[in-house]
Amino acid sequence: MTSRERFLATIRREKTDRPPIWLMRQAGRYLPEYLALKEKYSFIEMAQTPELATQVTLQPLKRFPLDAAIIFSDIL
Repeated sequence: MTSRERFLATIRREKTDRPPIWLMRQAGRYLPEYLALKEKYSFIEMAQTPELATQVTLQPLKRFPLDAAIIFSDIL
C-alpha cells in the first residue's frame, strides 16, 4: 500500500496495512535544513510565503518514511 493509498483509505475509514504516520510541523524544528531557513527568514515570512511554507512542510518527508504532511502555515 502506498502512502497516498494508506492515507486516503484511512480517511474513508477503510482497513489499511498500518496506520498512516505524519509529524506535526513543530516536530521538525530541530532539522538542520529548517534551522538554516530560520536564520534567513522570520517565522511569519516562512508561514506566509508559499514557496517557503512548502519547503518547510516537505523537509521531514525527505528525511523519514512518512505518509503525509501537515502544511506549515496551518498553525496560524
